[in-house]
Amino acid sequence: MNELKRGREGWRRVIWRFSRDRIALASLVFLFCIITVSLLAPVLGLPDPTRIDLTKRLSPPGTPGHPLGTDEFGRDCLSRLVWGGRVSISVGFFAVLAAMAAGVLIGVFSGFMGGWWDLLIMRFIDVLMAFPYILLAIAIIAALGPGLVNTMVALAIADIPYYARIARGSVLAIMEKEFVQAARALGASPTRVLFRHVMLNMFAPVIVAATLDVGWMIMAGAGMSFLGLGAQPPTAEWGLMLSYGSKYLRTAPHLSVFPGLVISSVVLALNFVGDGLRDALDPKIQRY
Repeated sequence: MNELKRGREGWRRVIWRFSRDRIALASLVFLFCIITVSLLAPVLGLPDPTRIDLTKRLSPPGTPGHPLGTDEFGRDCLSRLVWGGRVSISVGFFAVLAAMAAGVLIGVFSGFMGGWWDLLIMRFIDVLMAFPYILLAIAIIAALGPGLVNTMVALAIADIPYYARIARGSVLAIMEKEFVQAARALGASPTRVLFRHVMLNMFAPVIVAATLDVGWMIMAGAGMSFLGLGAQPPTAEWGLMLSYGSKYLRTAPHLSVFPGLVISSVVLALNFVGDGLRDALDPKIQRY
């Protein structure tokens, strides 16, 4: 009961420290609004994002019925931005969750087992890290074929070394702490040491890294779609909107400006939230 009480008090302190960071809190509210609007897209009464109306093609922002204008096929840009958020944000979150799950398991196993297991696993991770991230993702997509699901799989595989390194480093650091040594001296089994002491104390850096990584994944997913390897037409997706809008930068710049602003804003907000979480989870930082 005492451990449970201390754990609750610790999380209360984390929440309090995070709430004192106004930029991080505002960024979290902004992300919540973006995600909520994207999830509620089917019930917002927006036009069909794939409906073509060539009589209204390239309408400028402010056109009646189309607040953000239309694209080269007469499709409503606001509707495509909202529906595209469901795709782009899903790619970022699911790719990070998959990479984090696999990378943490590999890193924890490698760091906890040590010896030859650690050597072999880390050399394999080094091989993956030797390839540039984007080139590795493109190679995987080329093998699997273009598509949204394959893009998420490719991004997750390319991102596994990131979490494996973080998890292994955290495990090695925690294994040298006094409380772990004391647990071993008292006869605690390796399984109990791993799940009771090591795992519970290593998630702070992983959570912070994942928060910062979601923004990078959203940009990477948009980049894959921009290159024609991710979401395929007529799917509404931010990267795909940028790809098609780049052809009309002089005549209809709104086709690229709006999705570019949304991607930049979401990624920036995720970075602010990640910084706020890092400061809140680190008891050594006394900023507030």
